Amino acid sequence: MDVLTQNFSLYGDGFLGTVELTVYASVLALVLGFLMASFRVAPVGSFRVFGTVWVAILRNTPLTLLFFAVLLGLPRFGLVLPFKVFAVLALGCYTSAFICEALRSGINTVPKGQGEAARSLGMTFGQTLSTVVLPQAFRSVIPPIGSTIIALAKNSAIAGAFSVTELLGTYKTLNELGYSIIWTFVWIAVGYLIITLTISALFNVLEKRYGVAR
Repeated sequence: MDVLTQNFSLYGDGFLGTVELTVYASVLALVLGFLMASFRVAPVGSFRVFGTVWVAILRNTPLTLLFFAVLLGLPRFGLVLPFKVFAVLALGCYTSAFICEALRSGINTVPKGQGEAARSLGMTFGQTLSTVVLPQAFRSVIPPIGSTIIALAKNSAIAGAFSVTELLGTYKTLNELGYSIIWTFVWIAVGYLIITLTISALFNVLEKRYGVAR
């Protein structure tokens, strides 16, 4: 317990840093994921191509490489932002590709007749997607989206290698102070467990309330 009690503020800062990264990146990933899923089923060919390329590149690029590209590459083009913002961009964009594919699979479960009925009533593609298709698609993909957000929370550990305050990065300081590396990682694991179980509980509530009954 000494590792935790004597360094509670350090653990606390790391824990809050991971929570912030997870929350901000999750919001960005959900927004981009919904947008890219819309592009992938859009009637405009250029939109479909853009969505397909977005998913193909991000889903097949190692996250660490994406961090290097964002945190070290963008400043070379004059875009200078705090490293935490760059980390949120990297995590959010990367995860959006998986959100997009999960949501697209949900869109495919919605009967085509519903979209055709909406269009016969004079609704545009955007209105059909936002009011008829996406609400139903989201209900069927709550569990996989929850799993993706949990993976995002754990992937945020990479940000510590780029001078961003997060939970895993606390081990460096504690190791330099001479604390047991085993107990250092035990409490780090507990912190991640709290975060992931909280996310799991939230999506369980969403699934029970809005999910499709099987």
